[in-house]
Amino acid sequence: MTVTREEALEIFARRRATRAYDPDRRVSDEDFAAILEFARLSPSSVGTEPWKFLVIQDRELREKLKPISWGMVGQLDAASHLVVLLAKKGLRYDTPWMRRTLEGRNLTEEQMEAALERYSDFQRNCIKVLENDRALFDWASKQTYIALGNMMTGAAMLDIDSCPIEGMDYDAVNELLASAGLFDPEEYGVSVAVTFGYRAREIATKSRRPIEDLVTWA
Repeated sequence: MTVTREEALEIFARRRATRAYDPDRRVSDEDFAAILEFARLSPSSVGTEPWKFLVIQDRELREKLKPISWGMVGQLDAASHLVVLLAKKGLRYDTPWMRRTLEGRNLTEEQMEAALERYSDFQRNCIKVLENDRALFDWASKQTYIALGNMMTGAAMLDIDSCPIEGMDYDAVNELLASAGLFDPEEYGVSVAVTFGYRAREIATKSRRPIEDLVTWA
């Protein structure tokens, strides 16, 4: 089914960062499975898909997040679902992860080596993410934001509300979730989080900058 231009704009206009959820309404398993698919099917630089998605439904774990996640503390009790997006660490051109990414393209060995050489130049000289571990992690984190946007927009298409969250003590959240056995901190780190559910009340329309201030044509 194809939505009209007007319908698509209405979906975007209705989406709001929802900080107060209706605790009595839960996102169905089918709808949430679709939201996870929106993330899985998202594009990423070089097709690396450098992400994992932690779905935090355990109430005890959510309680432990409250003191170290000020941006979501008011949502943790009522939100239907909480997702923490992880980004891959050490995503260099010469890692097995990058080679596996390219193997899906059915390249010859010669083509594989040429592609890896291109990505070496891309990471080293074009985007300069090999200068330190933080730069490389931030590059991977950028990809998770593409998945984040698709999850929220896809949720809005299903009339489900959401809120992106960066307001947290990242070191403490990484330590908490890794110590719970949810991921290997040598392989991944917390990038961003997002809550889903149904708004408890209508949210005032936010003033947006006019398109003329945002777009330059050349």
